[in-house]
Amino acid sequence: MRKLVVLTFLTLDGVMQAPGGPTEDTSGDFRYGGWVFPFFDDFLGQIMMEQMNHDFDLLLGRKTYEIFAGYWPFADTGKEPAAERLNKARKYVVTGSSMKPDWNNSFLVKGDIPCEIQKLKEADGPEIQVHGSSNLIQTLWKNDLVDELWLKIFPVMVGSGKRLFAGGELAGGFEIINVKTSPAGVIVANYKRSGIVQTGSF
Repeated sequence: MRKLVVLTFLTLDGVMQAPGGPTEDTSGDFRYGGWVFPFFDDFLGQIMMEQMNHDFDLLLGRKTYEIFAGYWPFADTGKEPAAERLNKARKYVVTGSSMKPDWNNSFLVKGDIPCEIQKLKEADGPEIQVHGSSNLIQTLWKNDLVDELWLKIFPVMVGSGKRLFAGGELAGGFEIINVKTSPAGVIVANYKRSGIVQTGSF
């Protein structure tokens, strides 16, 4: 079975909303978009390249898909090395709408979402990466579908916004794979699932 990996930029207080820019996701009157930029450097750029420098499929919520599809097909691959990998990857879009995905190699995931994602995990292919997609991630947590977490934890708090852990997650443990710290103080921590924790086992 192939693994499903959640890659997330995260504030110290657990918010993952709109790391890339002020207009990326303003839902809930979020005003702090773009909080990664004061801390993003060559170190983090290299980390991202290492994490995406192999074949993978993408599993995305509708909003993240639309943000990616509006940028990456038109990106300069000379300046944006990740563009080639992202454009090549199969993209699975979780949505309840009747959208027609127009980014190449894109497919809709509808119906019983946890069941369909489990089928994707059981199918042949490379690892499945989830970027952004905060609402989708809540479904993944509740159905124990996440195998690894690749976090970039930024030394900033924003007080409100969409969170990686929004409540309703299954109790469980993770094992650290590796951890690094950037010159700007960003913690890069990778974890793998180590099983569901039963009541009273702590």
